[in-house]
Amino acid sequence: MALHIALTFDDNFWAPAYTVMRSICLSTHRRADLVFHLLHMPLSAEHRADLERIGAEFGASLRFYPLADMPAFETLVAGLPQHGRWPKVVYARLMLADLLPPDVPRVIYLDCDMLVRWPIEQLYDIDLGGQPLGAVRDSIAPFIALRRDMVQNADIFDGADPYFNSGMLVIDLAHWRDIDIAAEIAALAASGVLSRLYFDQDLLNLIFRGRWQPLPWRWNTIDADAAHEALDPAILHFTKTTKPWALRAGILHATAYARWYRHVMTNELFYRFARHRWKRWWLKKLRLAR
Repeated sequence: MALHIALTFDDNFWAPAYTVMRSICLSTHRRADLVFHLLHMPLSAEHRADLERIGAEFGASLRFYPLADMPAFETLVAGLPQHGRWPKVVYARLMLADLLPPDVPRVIYLDCDMLVRWPIEQLYDIDLGGQPLGAVRDSIAPFIALRRDMVQNADIFDGADPYFNSGMLVIDLAHWRDIDIAAEIAALAASGVLSRLYFDQDLLNLIFRGRWQPLPWRWNTIDADAAHEALDPAILHFTKTTKPWALRAGILHATAYARWYRHVMTNELFYRFARHRWKRWWLKKLRLAR
């Protein structure tokens, strides 16, 4: 049976996407069953070739979904809040039920700032209790939902309600398709609250309120740092500003499994990604200086 995994990213995040996929492949014996659904903005030929190495090394299947060629994606994201750290591609996960083939029963969505350490099939086969969605409660909820002083969005969210992190989602696609996501977003837009929401995560928590299955924290270990190594996490989620691909002095060892992460990315790609990031940083500085 195939194991379907979905990622969303742009050309500036190709190396972390590669690392997520390679960590999954290294952590399971069922590599040939893996099918990676890659929802992406335009990719350079070099970066796409890097991603395709996953298939050559492990025998996994890769399916590419170029979002820039999909007018429906632009329609979906029009009017939704965006930010430099959260570009519009983050909303692509809302289209999984529309983009994936109808014979795909279930998919795991993963953010690209993650690292997988346990066999992914254990998560893929997890019981969702008849719900369309499985996720892990966010470690700093309800602060994210209620915002400043836990009152700013109290008219939208109830702090006593469970609130999940959207970086890892187990999706039952048949049940998901029973929900008209576009209509739910349109209703939220009509209510005037979109500009106050925390991107796709708030959207998903509102749409699936009371319709999701809480999963064990190990499947989305949020704010992963070195102390989490003793807890044997299944999936690490590097949500802090400090990322395991950072090269600044002392930063590399400030996140969990930092050395392991570098070698999963491979040394060659790790340093090439570092040069890519430095180039982007300097170009941004030069544009601001003009």
